[in-house]
Amino acid sequence: MTQISILGCGWLGLPLAKKLIKKGFSVNGSTTSENKLSVLEEAGINPFLVALESESVSESINDFLAKSEILIIDIPPKLRGSNADSSYLSRKIFVEKIQNLIPFVEKSTIKNILFVSSTSVYGDENGIITEETIPNPETESGKQLRLAETLLQKNQNFETTILRFGGLIGIDRHPVTFLAGKENLENPDAPVNLIHQEDCIKIIEEIINRSKWNEVFNAVAPFHPTREEYYTQKAKEQNLVLPKFSLEKSNIKKVISNEKITNSLGYEFRLENY
Repeated sequence: MTQISILGCGWLGLPLAKKLIKKGFSVNGSTTSENKLSVLEEAGINPFLVALESESVSESINDFLAKSEILIIDIPPKLRGSNADSSYLSRKIFVEKIQNLIPFVEKSTIKNILFVSSTSVYGDENGIITEETIPNPETESGKQLRLAETLLQKNQNFETTILRFGGLIGIDRHPVTFLAGKENLENPDAPVNLIHQEDCIKIIEEIINRSKWNEVFNAVAPFHPTREEYYTQKAKEQNLVLPKFSLEKSNIKKVISNEKITNSLGYEFRLENY
């Protein structure tokens, strides 16, 4: 039985772990909350309390990684915006967390890493964005993720696949709940680039099943209405106050291509989820 360690059993990591267990994998899962250890255990996950800091890593990290062949890293930088005052220090802290983790991975049984990243590493590039597009992050979280990607990709002790998700949505998570009732929202005609939690999980499954390592994948549904069209419709469906968009048209026409992931994995998105 192949064992997988999932660093970060949150919104995506927990249901992913449950699905992998159903598929016959043994799963070690980490959390930073003691209260959540019982939740993981009840789900059949081997629970570990792991705190990844810029200066240290929990002693439990060795046991968390022990006997696993695959490590899935799903810990967001938790920083938004592009405030110059916080840029360097915050970016450095996240990257140091990954730097501190790597030596423990190197001496473990881990052969492959799947790093959950974001299409924010491309910034506001216009046109069709593919995996060949040179990343040009503008937000701090995008910059942190790109630096972390590079650290892992350059390490020869394991093979890393980078999975760049678009905007995350799910049954209990949708951007329209934050946009409802707001006014003068920017970029009304910019296309949306979204991915549902269910597709996220299935794509990760396929990467593991097909051993697609040392790769970069953009994971976004082939569904790109404008922001104004999409969020207005979703607000109506959920009986929310309609968001109001700026009359100024934007120059941002970024469309993330999923051609590689559909061709390489043979994956078909469930568009009814969108």
